[in-house]
Amino acid sequence: MHHDLVLIAGAGLAISIAAAVFARRTGVAAPLLLVALGIAASLLPGTPTLEVDPELILAGVLPPLLYASAVQLPVIDLRRNLSLISWLSVVMVIVTSVVVGLLVHAVFPAIPLALGIALGAVVSPTDAVAATAVGRRLGLPPRLMTVLEGESLVNDASALVVLRTAIAAVGASSAFSLGETAGDFAWAVVGAGLVGWAVAWVTVLVRQRLDDPVLNTTISFITPFLAYVPAEELHASGVLAVVVAGLVTGAMGARRFSARDRQTQTTTWATINFILESGVFLALGYQLSSLVEDAREETSAGEVVGMVSLVLVTLVVLRLVGLAWPALVGRRGAGERGDRTRERLDQFEQRLESREPKDDREETRLQWARKRIARASADVAFEEREPITARGYLVLAWAGMRGVVTLAAAQTIPSDTPHRDTVVLVACLVAMLSLALFGLTLPALIRRMDFPSVDPAERRDDVLTLMRQIGEDATDALGPLAEQTIDGEPLDPEVVAVLKDRFLPMLLAGVRRGAEGRPDQREQAFIIQRRYLDALRDGLLRERSVGAFSTEPLQARRGAARPRGAAPRVVVLTEEPAQEPAPGFLEGSATG
Repeated sequence: MHHDLVLIAGAGLAISIAAAVFARRTGVAAPLLLVALGIAASLLPGTPTLEVDPELILAGVLPPLLYASAVQLPVIDLRRNLSLISWLSVVMVIVTSVVVGLLVHAVFPAIPLALGIALGAVVSPTDAVAATAVGRRLGLPPRLMTVLEGESLVNDASALVVLRTAIAAVGASSAFSLGETAGDFAWAVVGAGLVGWAVAWVTVLVRQRLDDPVLNTTISFITPFLAYVPAEELHASGVLAVVVAGLVTGAMGARRFSARDRQTQTTTWATINFILESGVFLALGYQLSSLVEDAREETSAGEVVGMVSLVLVTLVVLRLVGLAWPALVGRRGAGERGDRTRERLDQFEQRLESREPKDDREETRLQWARKRIARASADVAFEEREPITARGYLVLAWAGMRGVVTLAAAQTIPSDTPHRDTVVLVACLVAMLSLALFGLTLPALIRRMDFPSVDPAERRDDVLTLMRQIGEDATDALGPLAEQTIDGEPLDPEVVAVLKDRFLPMLLAGVRRGAEGRPDQREQAFIIQRRYLDALRDGLLRERSVGAFSTEPLQARRGAARPRGAAPRVVVLTEEPAQEPAPGFLEGSATG
C-alpha cells in the first residue's frame, strides 16, 4: 500500500506539471484538465483505490492554500473593494445557500430543507484560481482580479459557517434558523479576526528576530495551522482566521522581513499552492467513479441530473442578479459623489493648514489627519481612474467557478446522513460543470469585452514617478548629507563629495557613475547607503499606505519598467544590500 501511495503521488506530480504546461499553451483551465485526467487515470485497469479523509482537506490542505493567497494580496486593494467583496462573499453566500436549499427541497421533497441548505452552502463559494489564471494571461484589469481573489478568500468562511449550522440542524432534526446562523457567523468573524491577528503578530515578531530564511520559512509553514486550530477550538471560523493571519503577515512583513525572506517565502508558497491545488482536483476526478457508485444506491440518474441542472442554473441566475445591484448602485451618481467627497476633503485640508500645532502631540495628530486626507483623496482618484464598468461586472458574474472548498466541504457532511452520497455527488458535479462552463467560455468573453491594455511606457513612467517621490521623501527625512554623522563623527569630506555627486544621483535617479574610494571611505559610503535605502523603503511603505499609486508600480521588481540605459540599482529598495560593500559599488558596476 505504501508503494501505491508513492506511485500515486509521483504520477500526480507529473500529471500536474504536464497539465499546467498544456493549460498555459492552450488557454484551457488547468483544474478542468486535472479533473479529466483524474477520471482517465481511475479507469485504467489495476489502479488502486484512493480514499481521502475530508477533514484532511479542510484542516490540512485548505489553510495553507488560503494563507498563500492572503499573504500576497495587497491590503489597500482589499480595503478599496471591501464593499463589493463583502456583498459577494457574505450576503450572496447566505442568499445562495438559502435559495438553493429551498428550491432543492421544493423540487425534491426527499431532500430535507436543512440538507438542501447544506448543499447550497457547499456550492456557494467561488474559487478564483482558474479565473485569475485566465485573467492574468488575457490582461484582465487588476481591480477585477482583486475582487475575484478577495471574494474567494472570504466566501469560504461564510459558506463553512452556514454549512456547520445546517449540518447541526440535520443531526438534530430541527428547523434551520437564520437567527442562529447570523449569531454563529458574527462570532465566527469576531473570533477568527482576533485569533488570526494575534497569531500573525506573534509569528511576525519571532521571524523578524531570527533573520534566517530557513527558519522563517519553516515558521511560515505552521502559521496557517496555528491560526486554524485555535479558531476552530473556539468555534470560530478557522479559514477566516487563516485569511486574517495571511493579510496581517503580508502587511507587516513588508516592513519587518528582509527582501531575501520575502522572496524565499513567495517562491516556496507558490510551489506549495500549485501542488495542493493540483492534488485536490486530481483527487476529485480520481474518486468520481466511486461517488457515482455510492449515489446509485439511494437515487436515480435522472434525479441526479435534475438536481445538478437546478442547482447550476440557480447559481448562474443568482450570480447575475447579485452583481446587477452593485452595478446599478455604483453607476448612479458616481461622479457627483466623487466631487462632493473631494470638496469636503479640500475644506478639511484648508482647516488643518490654518492650525498651528502647540506641541509634538498635536503635530503628530495633524500629520495623521493629513495622511488620512491623502488616503481618501487617493481613493477618490482610484475610483475615477479604475472604475468597474458594466463589462467588468459581466466578467465577474461569469467567473463563478467552484473548486477546492466545494469539493472538500461536500465530503464533511456526516456519512450517516440520509441522501448524503447524492448531495456529495451533486456538489462535485456542479463544481466540475462550472469549471467546464465558465473555464471554457471565460477567455472568449474577456477577449470580447476588449478591456484597455496598460501602456508599457505609462507603467514605466508610474514606476519612475514613484521612485522620484520616495527619493524626495528619503532626502527630506535624512536632511543635508554634509550634516549627517556616524557614531557622532562627521563624514569624510571626500565621501560627502563622492556620495553627493555620484552615488545619490545613481540611487535616486538611476545615473550610472563611478568613483574610487579608500576602505574607510567605502565603509562610510556603505553606512550612508543603508540609511538611504531604509529611508527609501519607509517612503515606499508610506506611499503604499496612502494609495496614490496603483499596485503594479508599488510591486515593481528587478528589471520591471526599467528605462533603457538606467542603472538596475534604481529598484534597489526591494533588495537587501550585502553585509559589506559590494566590489565595484563605488566604481559604478551596478550589477544589481
